[in-house]
Amino acid sequence: MSNKELSDLSLERKECPKCGALWINGEHYWSGTGKKGNELDLAGLVCNNHGDETCINPCVGMEGGVTWQKRLTELSEDFPE
Repeated sequence: MSNKELSDLSLERKECPKCGALWINGEHYWSGTGKKGNELDLAGLVCNNHGDETCINPCVGMEGGVTWQKRLTELSEDFPE
Protein backbone atom coordinates (compact mmCIF):
# COMPACT_ATOMS: atom_id res chain seq x y z
CA MET A 1 0.00 0.00 0.00
CA SER A 2 1.10 3.51 -0.75
CA ASN A 3 1.12 6.25 1.85
CA LYS A 4 0.36 8.79 -0.86
CA GLU A 5 -1.96 11.48 0.42
CA LEU A 6 -5.07 11.95 -1.72
CA SER A 7 -6.93 15.17 -2.30
CA ASP A 8 -10.58 15.54 -1.38
CA LEU A 9 -11.06 18.03 -4.23
CA SER A 10 -14.50 17.81 -5.78
CA LEU A 11 -16.57 19.85 -8.19
CA GLU A 12 -20.31 20.37 -8.02
CA ARG A 13 -21.99 22.04 -11.00
CA LYS A 14 -25.65 23.04 -11.16
CA GLU A 15 -27.30 24.82 -14.07
CA CYS A 16 -30.70 26.48 -13.96
CA PRO A 17 -32.89 24.88 -16.63
CA LYS A 18 -34.80 28.15 -17.05
CA CYS A 19 -32.08 30.79 -17.53
CA GLY A 20 -28.82 28.84 -17.71
CA ALA A 21 -27.23 30.48 -14.67
CA LEU A 22 -24.49 28.32 -13.16
CA TRP A 23 -23.54 27.40 -9.62
CA ILE A 24 -20.09 25.88 -9.26
CA ASN A 25 -19.38 24.59 -5.78
CA GLY A 26 -22.26 26.73 -4.53
CA GLU A 27 -21.02 29.97 -6.16
CA HIS A 28 -23.27 31.66 -8.73
CA TYR A 29 -21.87 32.59 -12.16
CA TRP A 30 -23.74 34.49 -14.89
CA SER A 31 -24.58 32.35 -17.91
CA GLY A 32 -23.71 34.98 -20.53
CA THR A 33 -20.38 36.16 -19.17
CA GLY A 34 -19.22 33.45 -16.81
CA LYS A 35 -18.44 36.15 -14.24
CA LYS A 36 -19.10 35.54 -10.57
CA GLY A 37 -22.58 36.76 -9.79
CA ASN A 38 -24.95 37.70 -7.02
CA GLU A 39 -28.01 35.50 -6.45
CA LEU A 40 -30.15 38.41 -5.23
CA ASP A 41 -29.28 40.46 -8.34
CA LEU A 42 -30.13 37.44 -10.49
CA ALA A 43 -33.50 37.23 -8.74
CA GLY A 44 -34.20 40.94 -9.25
CA LEU A 45 -33.14 40.96 -12.90
CA VAL A 46 -34.34 37.56 -14.09
CA CYS A 47 -35.91 35.04 -11.73
CA ASN A 48 -38.61 37.16 -10.10
CA ASN A 49 -39.92 38.29 -13.50
CA HIS A 50 -39.20 35.36 -15.80
CA GLY A 51 -38.56 32.36 -13.56
CA ASP A 52 -40.88 29.44 -13.03
CA GLU A 53 -41.02 26.33 -10.83
CA THR A 54 -37.82 25.01 -12.41
CA CYS A 55 -35.74 27.98 -11.18
CA ILE A 56 -32.95 26.83 -8.85
CA ASN A 57 -31.89 30.26 -7.55
CA PRO A 58 -32.20 30.17 -3.74
CA CYS A 59 -33.08 33.89 -3.78
CA VAL A 60 -36.05 33.61 -6.17
CA GLY A 61 -38.97 35.57 -4.73
CA MET A 62 -36.76 37.73 -2.49
CA GLU A 63 -36.78 41.48 -2.93
CA GLY A 64 -33.61 43.50 -3.18
CA GLY A 65 -30.57 43.43 -5.35
CA VAL A 66 -30.44 45.08 -8.75
CA THR A 67 -33.59 45.36 -10.86
CA TRP A 68 -34.11 46.66 -14.37
CA GLN A 69 -36.00 49.64 -12.90
CA LYS A 70 -33.02 50.44 -10.66
CA ARG A 71 -30.64 50.27 -13.64
CA LEU A 72 -32.93 52.51 -15.72
CA THR A 73 -33.12 55.05 -12.88
CA GLU A 74 -29.32 55.10 -12.55
CA LEU A 75 -28.90 55.57 -16.31
CA SER A 76 -31.44 58.41 -16.31
CA GLU A 77 -29.55 60.14 -13.49
CA ASP A 78 -26.15 59.64 -15.15
CA PHE A 79 -27.33 60.61 -18.64
CA PRO A 80 -30.29 63.00 -18.25
CA GLU A 81 -30.52 63.75 -21.97
